Amino acid sequence: VTYSMPSFTRLLQGVNGVNYRTISRNGTLSTTITICGEINQTRQRFTIRKSFKKTVAYYRFAQGRSARTSFVIVDAQSVKTTDLTKNSGYDGGKKISGIKRHMAVDINGLPQAVLVTRANVSDRSGALAMFISLASQNLELVQHVMVDGGYTGNDFADQVKLILNAKTTVAKRNELHTFTVLPQRWIIERSWSWLDKCRRLWKNCERALNSSLQMVVLAFLKIVLKRY
Repeated sequence: VTYSMPSFTRLLQGVNGVNYRTISRNGTLSTTITICGEINQTRQRFTIRKSFKKTVAYYRFAQGRSARTSFVIVDAQSVKTTDLTKNSGYDGGKKISGIKRHMAVDINGLPQAVLVTRANVSDRSGALAMFISLASQNLELVQHVMVDGGYTGNDFADQVKLILNAKTTVAKRNELHTFTVLPQRWIIERSWSWLDKCRRLWKNCERALNSSLQMVVLAFLKIVLKRY
């Protein structure tokens, strides 16, 4: 999968929150229809996710690791939406009306699976839906899944065993009301902080859930390319 440099640069500019009306093309200001149309065509061809998958595989291989991970950390993040967003729900636990990002990352903090749903979808239901939809693509070799206390329950562990044939480990916090860094669990929290640095992603501005998903993938693609 290849991109022309002007096209790829405009995609990354969009992630940083630059208005599409101000993105130049060949030295001149392009119309919004042209820029948005190009990005929509890219989304429909799934080239963004394919490029990110290959880039992460190359990055892991350069570290001396296998291209596909055997260990993932799973978490969910509820994000507020703007008035233009159509697909939104209410997360009663966090008192947020918007969308929910479900993500499974490897030891580097890079996502191996991402799913965007309405905020009213529970963490466990979203994680299982993510595993079902992406199990045959990136999660074939996964043997261990680490989650937090929000995913407790035998039903969730049994479903993960059935879908991925993997063992589920729950990282529980200390009973005391003090801050402690959980081993390996902090990796996915760092990944969320990377997304918060992208101005366009601190709040959901997309009308379609698929568009929100592609913006998350583009943000991580930019992070991986900076590391090379």
